[in-house]
Amino acid sequence: MFRELERGEAIFDLPARKFVLGDPLLDLSVRHHGQAAATPLGPAAGPNTQLAQNIVLSWLGGGRILELKTVQVRDDLVIPRPCIDMETVGYNVEWSQELRLEESLEEYVKGAMLVRMLVESGRLPFAAGWDRTLFDMSVGYDLAGIRSEGVQAFLHGMRHAAPVVDRLRGQLAGELAAYRDLAFETDLSRSVTLSTFHGCPPGEIERIVEFLLRELHLSCVIKLNPTLLGPVDARALLHDALGYTELRIPDAAFERDTTWQQAVDMVGRLGDLAQSLDLGLGVKFTNTLIVENHRTFFPASEREMYLSGPPLHVLAMHLVRRFRRVFGTRFPVSFSAGIDRHNFPDAVALGLVPVTVCTDLLKPGGYARPFGYFEELAQRMSTLDARTLDEFVVAAAGAARTGEGGTPHLAAAVLRNTDRYVDRLAGEERYRASSHRRAPRKIGRRLRLFDCISCDKCIPVCPNDANFSYVLEREPIPRVRLRHSAGSWTASSEGELAITEPHQIGNFADFCNDCGNCDVFCPEDGGPYNLKPRLFVSAERWAQDRQRDALCLERHGGRDLVLGRFAGAEFKLEIAGGRVGFSGPGFSVAFAEADPEGTVQGEASGDVDLTYYHIMNRLRQALFAPATVNYVNAYW
Repeated sequence: MFRELERGEAIFDLPARKFVLGDPLLDLSVRHHGQAAATPLGPAAGPNTQLAQNIVLSWLGGGRILELKTVQVRDDLVIPRPCIDMETVGYNVEWSQELRLEESLEEYVKGAMLVRMLVESGRLPFAAGWDRTLFDMSVGYDLAGIRSEGVQAFLHGMRHAAPVVDRLRGQLAGELAAYRDLAFETDLSRSVTLSTFHGCPPGEIERIVEFLLRELHLSCVIKLNPTLLGPVDARALLHDALGYTELRIPDAAFERDTTWQQAVDMVGRLGDLAQSLDLGLGVKFTNTLIVENHRTFFPASEREMYLSGPPLHVLAMHLVRRFRRVFGTRFPVSFSAGIDRHNFPDAVALGLVPVTVCTDLLKPGGYARPFGYFEELAQRMSTLDARTLDEFVVAAAGAARTGEGGTPHLAAAVLRNTDRYVDRLAGEERYRASSHRRAPRKIGRRLRLFDCISCDKCIPVCPNDANFSYVLEREPIPRVRLRHSAGSWTASSEGELAITEPHQIGNFADFCNDCGNCDVFCPEDGGPYNLKPRLFVSAERWAQDRQRDALCLERHGGRDLVLGRFAGAEFKLEIAGGRVGFSGPGFSVAFAEADPEGTVQGEASGDVDLTYYHIMNRLRQALFAPATVNYVNAYW
């Protein structure tokens, strides 16, 4: 599969015909939380990702080379929260591995199976060969960890996934049962990207790649760090050319990282080794850039953070030019740094394969944003009368075509385009600090459990697709208090909780990792992941989350169970056959769902606030509504 990447075969080439806006291939659309998102097929990869839904959304967004999120032996890390800061350019303090190794394997197999099912469904028309997908594994960060039993089991599982596939077949029920007997691919990946974490010595990197090549027979991509520029050039670009004077790259980041000459010598030797083994070797520019934490967004314990986005694009492209001035087009170059719709065609014109994206998908629009990449590329190709990617590369260099696709000029065109593009980068205003000072606008209002301005920005910016919308009837929720005295019950009304919007936001807690990105883009304060209904489908997981208000909904036969935590107080609601059991601090009562106040029975040491019953029941009715699709009713 890596050889396909080196040759740029059909999976990475646009169809051999002129692209025209309005073309059916470009008009193919999917529904992503009610928002139409066109999914043209092209050479981009999705973000490096770890959850099955991210893999599927990346694929629907046009990604055909999916670099799976890096795994490592340390799979029980505690990640600081919040961990993603997209207020301006892009920072994070997270490590790659957030799932256990066996969980990562299962998510990747699920994702591959879902993609295959989408292809076989016949609902998405493809040009010939455009249903093909490459999955690229990613590992880190030292040889001992990669040799460990856990990581080796993961790598083996990706190459021999039949046991996981067969187990997951049994979960295909209902309308999905028709796909249960598909011949799912079980050798999911034959290539691996090595993520060289900051401080990984060059000798260690080389030993890891030698191991992956010799022992595991995997083609390799080496993901390199922006510190290869060296302290003088990196700081000159960041501070003088781009104006990010507040960013400080620690001296230690350069002292403990690979130097440029060490990288050149290492890649040359490993390239010879890969060739002798009939395997492929490539490089990727770049990892994030380590800088001192000068902001207040992350916990004070984090002294350093990792820069991404527009400034990293400039630094990484300078490294691409350096690399090509040494090696020409001998090695395929993968690229990931500040890619967006405006520079995606430029990256394609530089012959970069694959072009991957992450930071841009964390902005409003999320996985719908790649449509703009392909739209922009199609426009540029149309202007140059280019029908394939090779023709586009050559035409962008201003070279005349000779032969089909202009291939005799391809290598020279790649180098020429690289020099031209990098020469102009630092002077472009959109990469400068002055263009990235303003944080997303806030309106000075705090979120509540129900109702907001319904902008839905929190949905597509969630990295894990955890936020979703649901419909809640506008009927107000009564605020009723019951009192048990002298063997009888009395009810008193204390007004009502108004519901002004039918369109509501929920947070599926099992997917949420509290990164904080939805809070960054929400115009209201408090964060949807904190203040909107935080929903579990497992009582065990709900119980483990006792520091936060949350709800759990379960459905077993004809019985519904809702567990709720409000301001630390816990409540339990059970409904079956119109009868309700409701308990909480100091009380346990039962009544008819149609008339709670008139039929209540039970015991209470004080007042019973039925407001929480009504909130839990209204959420139950909304989330289990048969005409809607959400994580809760899809699970049950």
